[in-house]
Amino acid sequence: MTEKLSPSLRQYTAARVGLSRAGSGLATREVLDFQLAHAQARDAVHAALDMPSLLGGLRERKLPYCALKSAAPDRSTYLRNPGLGRTLNSESAGTLAGPCDIVFVIADGLSALAVTRHALTLLDEAMLLIQPWSVGPICLVEQGRVAVGDVIGAALTAKISVVLIGERPGLSSPDSLGIYITWDPRSGRTDAERNCISNVRPEGLGYGAAAKMLAFYIGEALRQKLTGVGLKLSGDFQSGRSLP
Repeated sequence: MTEKLSPSLRQYTAARVGLSRAGSGLATREVLDFQLAHAQARDAVHAALDMPSLLGGLRERKLPYCALKSAAPDRSTYLRNPGLGRTLNSESAGTLAGPCDIVFVIADGLSALAVTRHALTLLDEAMLLIQPWSVGPICLVEQGRVAVGDVIGAALTAKISVVLIGERPGLSSPDSLGIYITWDPRSGRTDAERNCISNVRPEGLGYGAAAKMLAFYIGEALRQKLTGVGLKLSGDFQSGRSLP
């Protein structure tokens, strides 16, 4: 006999808690839901970036852009050789010229689905808050990882790189977008020198809240000339002191 689900926990989280059971095992519905979530996560990792849709969206917004490729020639190589996603191929590297205060890099990461669904809407919200600062061309990168923003930022002599990237899918979030902010981007930067805003999607951190947090980090990075473990959210974030 299948037990009734208790709503006490399930109404607060998409995590697999309070699952219904049939005897000593999970109910068939719960097993099938798990298998579906696993398939969705796997598909998100292997999906290709929808470049025509993203480029069309940038053209509609009249934003300058660059379509770039990492050194990984295809998705399979990208997944098996992470280092190739951290740099550009020779053709793309020769197309960049700066300078600017901020460069936005949109890369597929491990969930192209997240980028297709959320990147442009998040960008719309962010652009409203960072108007006083100069923004370089929006750089779209196929088969890109976070560190490719360092290479692009250095080529554009940007003060800050902001990488919008698909995060590793989870079993309840195959389309989670991450934001990585790096002061003085250049090859060799470590994750400890970046700030991250994660789980950007309607079911997680909303676009407006993520954009506000991003603008705070950018303002503080420009003021303190750093990002990473030395730059943290504080009471100033709630007051909006660092917003333009």
